Amino acid sequence: MNSPLVSVSWLAEHIDNPDLIVLDASSATNISGKKPEFENCVIQGARHFDLKNKFSDSDVPFPNTMPSQEQFQQEARNLEINNESIIVVYDNLGLYNSPRVWWMLKSMGHKNIAVLDGGLSAWVHAGLPTSENHATDYAHGNFTAEFTLRAVVAMEEVKANILSKQFTLIDARSKGRFDGTAPEPREGLSSGHVPGSSNVPFQEVLSNGFMKSEEELSAIFDKLKLEVKPLVFSCGSGLTACITLLAAELVLPNQLAIYDGSWTEWASLETNLIEKQ
Repeated sequence: MNSPLVSVSWLAEHIDNPDLIVLDASSATNISGKKPEFENCVIQGARHFDLKNKFSDSDVPFPNTMPSQEQFQQEARNLEINNESIIVVYDNLGLYNSPRVWWMLKSMGHKNIAVLDGGLSAWVHAGLPTSENHATDYAHGNFTAEFTLRAVVAMEEVKANILSKQFTLIDARSKGRFDGTAPEPREGLSSGHVPGSSNVPFQEVLSNGFMKSEEELSAIFDKLKLEVKPLVFSCGSGLTACITLLAAELVLPNQLAIYDGSWTEWASLETNLIEKQ
């Protein structure tokens, strides 16, 4: 695929391709409190990508953590994902969960994966076909996962980077949470940020559920005066960081990664430094 982002017109044009798989990454609830415009409605033929229960590591205390390569491969095969599959992922909040799924599949070695710009709302408003239920009648896939180690950064690397500055850490939480002036949605967590990190709230790269233009995205990142070194993205739990990472993928040449534990992990340990504005 030529871009990590596709329009509803592109998807409508290719929907009958036998290699195409549409994944619905919508969740029943989300910590942001956002409400979907359309409920009990899915893109016709879409399969449910269960991010919380099937594609997260349940053995760690932090939400949305990347599962093992073996678990990911098995669950992907259960959705009949093949090595040659063309995958488009969407969610019912415009752009929210779907960039996380795009990044996970990309990190596990799948090449032909893109996010549907505008999500379910854009599809419905275009008058394109929907159904009440997800597709369930499909076979077993042959996808072979090959995890890219540099796609994920661990807490110890983030801690060391405060002094070494080997990469730039970009936090996708709101300015208030980043500055320490607004509370965290998770009880007991202090707000603030990792020393030396920069703030690009995920809402800043979006406009009404669509990704902003490449010109607008370039202007946002230009303000950071970034060097040509790796960029690592963080948020509350590794979910919305992928929205800002997707924006960077569209306009920047830098190597990109996610700090998967994100702020939930960092702020839960009293020994970690927390900076406030």
